[in-house]
Amino acid sequence: MQRIPPSALAILAIFSVQFGNALVGSLFDAVGPFGAAACRLCFAAAILALVVRPRMRGWSRRTWLGVVLLGIGLGGMNLFIYLAIQQIPIGIAVTIELMGPLAVAAIGIRRVVDAVWVVLAVAGVALLGLRGGPSFEAVGVLFALVAAAFWALYILCSAMLGPRVRGVDGLAAASVVAALVIAPFGVGEAIAAMAVDPSLILAFLGLALLTSAVPYTLEFVSLKRMSSRVFGVLSSLGPAVAALAGFVVLHQRLEPLQLLAMLLVIAASAGVVAGSRAR
Repeated sequence: MQRIPPSALAILAIFSVQFGNALVGSLFDAVGPFGAAACRLCFAAAILALVVRPRMRGWSRRTWLGVVLLGIGLGGMNLFIYLAIQQIPIGIAVTIELMGPLAVAAIGIRRVVDAVWVVLAVAGVALLGLRGGPSFEAVGVLFALVAAAFWALYILCSAMLGPRVRGVDGLAAASVVAALVIAPFGVGEAIAAMAVDPSLILAFLGLALLTSAVPYTLEFVSLKRMSSRVFGVLSSLGPAVAALAGFVVLHQRLEPLQLLAMLLVIAASAGVVAGSRAR
């Protein structure tokens, strides 16, 4: 994996997690977003713990704090994006969630042009709200914004833990933390659904690989070899991939205004990080 460019790892992770999320969204009728998040995180934590077998002896308090915060970021990001996807199209949810990496990339901006990019991104998200519609859409937007905050926490903690832990040990330990945090909210619903339909166990085991174990490992490794700002510009591909996954898997179609808003956010994210990288 060390021979693969970190940018390629990040892009593979985006495709894996977005198509996986769309597949998980197709199972909401069976387990709901809370149950889906609990299943995904518990299976992913078990897989990573067994495969990685993290060496935690000798970790400092600061390292453990980073692991706990990373776990909270993982858990919150997963739960709230599922809550958002239940209310609004996945492409729109991921577009709003992109504000998290964009905020990380925009930290410390000093040039006017960088501020313009940020304003453009905010305008894109605001444009999504011009459609109006039922009040539940506003709730979906709020859930996506919370997921964005947790995504920003995830990026910052991943970068902080990179030089402090071996390989993906930090990610494996953080996945267990995420499962412990989220499982109490959805494990009961998930167990009840799996008792009725045992095939859901195999389905979520595969989805745990596709949406958590594989992409988060790829992201964690790539973040150890690139700055969080460069990762931010690659993350700008997420809404486009999510919209494609929503169309292919969930048969969701986006209106022209929504597509325009997505393009504004994607362009803004790429502009902020490209500018910071050039400096």
